Amino acid sequence: MPTSEPTIKAVLAGRPVTREDVRAWETKRLRKAAAKIGLPVPSGDLTHARMAFADAKLDLEPDEIRRRLARDIRHADAVARTSTRLSRGRRVTSTCDLDVTGAGTAAEFLAWFNDTGRDDYARSMIAANPDHFLIDTAPDGRQEVIETTGGSPLATRFLIDYADTAEIITHRNPDFPLDASGVARTGTGLAIGGVRHEFRDHTDGFHAHLCVEFPRLTMPTMVTQHRMHLACEFSNWITLAFTR
Repeated sequence: MPTSEPTIKAVLAGRPVTREDVRAWETKRLRKAAAKIGLPVPSGDLTHARMAFADAKLDLEPDEIRRRLARDIRHADAVARTSTRLSRGRRVTSTCDLDVTGAGTAAEFLAWFNDTGRDDYARSMIAANPDHFLIDTAPDGRQEVIETTGGSPLATRFLIDYADTAEIITHRNPDFPLDASGVARTGTGLAIGGVRHEFRDHTDGFHAHLCVEFPRLTMPTMVTQHRMHLACEFSNWITLAFTR
């Protein structure tokens, strides 16, 4: 297990983005997320603030998170239902590529990412992005997520089933042998999008091609902003997985 942070190079829609750019985005979003959930902005550097904010959200517990964001969730759910209906099954994608060196393999990362039984699972899932308010495993095995997606002004709630890929529009790329894919649904079961995250190893690490599907009529700014959301969360997850 590496003791120093891996090197992660992000490319968003063909444009290289530095780790400093991603961290600056995270710092800005932390302030907005703290205001939304009604918590103070932690002091200290970003590494400390990231984990302190995650702990503060975890201390609220799931029911309180749902209560504080209930209005957002209700409005976001209505928007998702409408945009899905008007999109008539068509999707638009938000993608991000990460080139990771100085780390382990893609399989090792996915084993860590999918291990819901590890002691730090909930904390690591929440800490990866300030816009993550709740990531929990529902009784039926699906993943419950409450987050602010991309540049949306609203927090949204959805459920991802990583065993359900039937309604994913994006086809598997045979050049990427590993993936984490699943359909995102509302609480009533409506498919509103999904994820197709694919991985392959290279000489000193691995390449992650990250893809989120939104209804076709989602505002373009949300789709664009979500690229940085992906860069932030997966860069932090990869760092947490391989740094001890």
